Amino acid sequence: MKIVSVLLFLTVLVNADYVHWLGNYDKALKKAKKEHKNLLVYLVKNSCKPCNNTITKQFMHKNYIKTINNKFVSIIVTYEGKTSYPIEMYYSTIFPTLFFVNTKTESFLSPPLYSDKIDDKSILEAIK
Repeated sequence: MKIVSVLLFLTVLVNADYVHWLGNYDKALKKAKKEHKNLLVYLVKNSCKPCNNTITKQFMHKNYIKTINNKFVSIIVTYEGKTSYPIEMYYSTIFPTLFFVNTKTESFLSPPLYSDKIDDKSILEAIK
């Protein structure tokens, strides 16, 4: 019975309707280049309640999640994190901030989205 429960859980997890996040910028960039995808960079700050709320509100169980996972390699970058990332490119004083980045030119595909501007409409416009 435990094996069946574990298999059912893994099946649900694999098919879950959420963004597949990575936590290491260098690995995400390498993967994006290898898979010919762009980057979706979500910049958060420790102990940021709006950052956590946006994850659950905008990046789970939405009709655009499959498109994000197909077109982007997504990464969560913590402002205070130890993992290096190009802070001059992803600098912000507003949290959370969402960047859509062309990995070939290392330029923004659209203007960054800040805090309460991260909503269904703005995400859909950015991922077109």
